[in-house]
Amino acid sequence: MSTDFADRSVLILGAGVTGKSVAKVLASKGARIALVDENIDAVVGFPVISLEEIDFAQWELLVLSPGWKASHPVLVSARKAGLEILNEVDIAWGFVKDHAPHQKWLAVTGTNGKTTTVEMVASMLRSGGHSAIACGNVGDTVIEAVVSSEKFDYLVLELSSFQLHWMREAKFEACAILNIAEDHIDWHGTFDSYAEAKISLLQSSQLAILNGDDGEVVVRSRAWHGRKVFYRLNAPAPGELGVVEELLVDRAFVMDPEEAQMIAELIDVKPSVPHNVSNALAAAGLAAAAGVSHAAIRSALQGFRTGRHRIELIAQVDGISWIDDSKATNPHAASASLASYLSVIWIAGGLAKGASMDELVKLSKGRIKVAILIGQDRKLISDALHKHAPSIPIFEIADGASDTLMERVVAMAKLHAISGDAVLLAPACASMDQFLSYADRGDRFADAVRKVIGNGK
Repeated sequence: MSTDFADRSVLILGAGVTGKSVAKVLASKGARIALVDENIDAVVGFPVISLEEIDFAQWELLVLSPGWKASHPVLVSARKAGLEILNEVDIAWGFVKDHAPHQKWLAVTGTNGKTTTVEMVASMLRSGGHSAIACGNVGDTVIEAVVSSEKFDYLVLELSSFQLHWMREAKFEACAILNIAEDHIDWHGTFDSYAEAKISLLQSSQLAILNGDDGEVVVRSRAWHGRKVFYRLNAPAPGELGVVEELLVDRAFVMDPEEAQMIAELIDVKPSVPHNVSNALAAAGLAAAAGVSHAAIRSALQGFRTGRHRIELIAQVDGISWIDDSKATNPHAASASLASYLSVIWIAGGLAKGASMDELVKLSKGRIKVAILIGQDRKLISDALHKHAPSIPIFEIADGASDTLMERVVAMAKLHAISGDAVLLAPACASMDQFLSYADRGDRFADAVRKVIGNGK
């Protein structure tokens, strides 16, 4: 792929964060830019046209934002017109040799835990003396990070299945695949297509840190013959990372794999819930692959805290914990969240994105005391509960006014919660049917808790 964009006409699909970043960088390289977006006021400083106004004869290159499906009529027409179709990650990779030739890339993908893990890795790298930034599907776009004046030693990329679907050229020193479970079936069409997008990251990597507790990751990675380092939440075999008693241990990046060396203690990982310990092991593997010492990894873990809306304790009043895990936007994430508590008033619902709720309910029914359901696809969850756990009480909160929805939810939860219970917002669904984002959903829940319950942390 050429990195010479001078005087080339580039049409960018999508005027969101990625589209704006690409437009700014390519314009600085001399490209002639326009963006395609239904909101024609979306970008200041560049022409914005609607889908109906596109004349492909005027353009040489098409750059797409990650969420555009291959079957979209605009992409079908662009191919027929002979346009070269590029994506932001590959364009950014092409600029590395000119902007930061010493720079190395690490990557993380998975259905859940990506953001926490890339942020852990970046923290560990910095603890080890490297300049590093988490980017991609979190924080800065990749292209912004590459052209940054800071000239980072490492970029740690969070990559979604959408980004991986389009990526062809980028290369990674090492990658981590955290888990693969149903998500974004509405976009990919089938679970197999979604899973293959995730596992395709292996083809771009020299070394892979893989979740040995995840059957899909284990099975789908078998055909790849690069170096694999598995991690697991129990004792590791030689060449693996794992947990022994109260310790995270390394038998992969050590002189003698027959002897386990301590990376950190479980109490260094906060919160020390199973899926977050798993994230910490994956991050430690990537950091160790980059040469970071166990001491530096442990120091980073001790100072690391997960982001907001990820198992976030909002209040603890009268022995009841009120937990915001609004980031649990699919069944796999919600299952991990529910597994962290013994008796749960579960708040769930929203946009299911084509996912089934059956397995989630079967795995978690022993921990769910009451289910409070909201959102467009709440019936999917209700049906799964009736089928697999008919004794669990279900309360559906009608949509009504969005500004009071969470107050009604919290008031309902208060009626049923007793000391020892966790009231857990782990929706298993996306948020855009009722809220601006998962963060908006979590903020509204937290505000409602403080208003109805008070802040008793």
